[in-house]
Amino acid sequence: MDTQTPGEQTAMNQPEAPRFPFPAAPVPYDPAPEIRQLTAKCPVTKVTLPNDSTAWLVTGYDQTREVVIDQRYSRTLAYAPGRPVYGVEAMAAGTLNAMDPPEHSQYRKLVAGAFTGKRIEALRPQVAKIVDNAIDAMLAGPRPADLAHSFSLMVSARVICLLLGVPVADIGKFSEWSNTMFGDWSRPPERIAEAQAAIGGYMAGLIDQKRKAPGDDLISVLTDARDTGGKLTEDELVRFCFVLLAGGHETTANMISLSFVALCQHPAELDQMRADLDLIPAAVEELLRYVDINGSGFVPFSRITREEVSLGGLTIPAGEAVLAWYQAANRDPAAFGDPDRLDLDRPPRAHLGFGAGAHHCLGGQLARIELQEAFRGLLTRLPSLRMAIPMSDLEFREGQSIMSIRELPVTWDDI
Repeated sequence: MDTQTPGEQTAMNQPEAPRFPFPAAPVPYDPAPEIRQLTAKCPVTKVTLPNDSTAWLVTGYDQTREVVIDQRYSRTLAYAPGRPVYGVEAMAAGTLNAMDPPEHSQYRKLVAGAFTGKRIEALRPQVAKIVDNAIDAMLAGPRPADLAHSFSLMVSARVICLLLGVPVADIGKFSEWSNTMFGDWSRPPERIAEAQAAIGGYMAGLIDQKRKAPGDDLISVLTDARDTGGKLTEDELVRFCFVLLAGGHETTANMISLSFVALCQHPAELDQMRADLDLIPAAVEELLRYVDINGSGFVPFSRITREEVSLGGLTIPAGEAVLAWYQAANRDPAAFGDPDRLDLDRPPRAHLGFGAGAHHCLGGQLARIELQEAFRGLLTRLPSLRMAIPMSDLEFREGQSIMSIRELPVTWDDI
């Protein structure tokens, strides 16, 4: 057990816990001003959540990495019987996101083979073709076009359909369900449960089809693992698949849209990318660090301390909820010089856009390729692409844990 060092505070000595989540920042992809203030004072702060419970919000880079890597901070305990879960966290129940090693490691191996760097890189030509097809459709349609739906959603959803073996014709259906499941704490739990039941029933039917006619896709592989090896229960298989489907396109779609918005607000950086397409991989990494896609009502997934821990100069008792805020950590001045500047020439350092440790995002490399090919296609084929409205006129869906733009009108000059 950690002992308190001189100058270290205990949980009892913390001032009154501020209300969290904080109001949205004026710039939608920036962390709230309160986040900056808290990080400057202390990288770990006790906050009061919407249900009047308290938790420890972690905003410092080093402390966030520690929380997500150190097994003293448990995801499994966050789902202990009788412990309520809210918003998008309800979607994770019974999935990898709610497990700790070694159980987590055993289940992750079932899908890890589908996400190896070599296998994902082999998908790049198909991703590039999906991007081209989306741009073709935009060029054939009216201007302004809606980049959020016509491009960002179509690209990310078609890629996840390709990987999982989901019919492209069902994009509208499962996108609506995933929008609901990615609600924040203001979203009524029954609505999230209804969407989960709907997408679960859809996935169960698709799994039955794969049993009768398996294909070269991830759902077929997982179904075979369930049927031949007994490594998953039927319910785990269904949950596994629908979380991959929902999470695999929702975050990437909104990241493409918000990254484009951010670049439009930084025209020098956008021109730099246009002039040198070799900058795109580095630019994507900087955008993953810089752009916060979390909605204003988002509460990070909680971890529960297994024992008393020392974190950021504080002693936190066992059984406390700890919230690792990745995007706040990505703007920590102790880790990134001038963190609030979008800098495509920034020296490389591991950002936390995809988390770290055992729960590092499985689809991180796929998302990178989608973002790279999306911008390569847009900058090559639509070099004059720009927003058709000011950023202040953008509308976002309410009650979302991920910042979801309702419509992103864009236009371009005749080619």
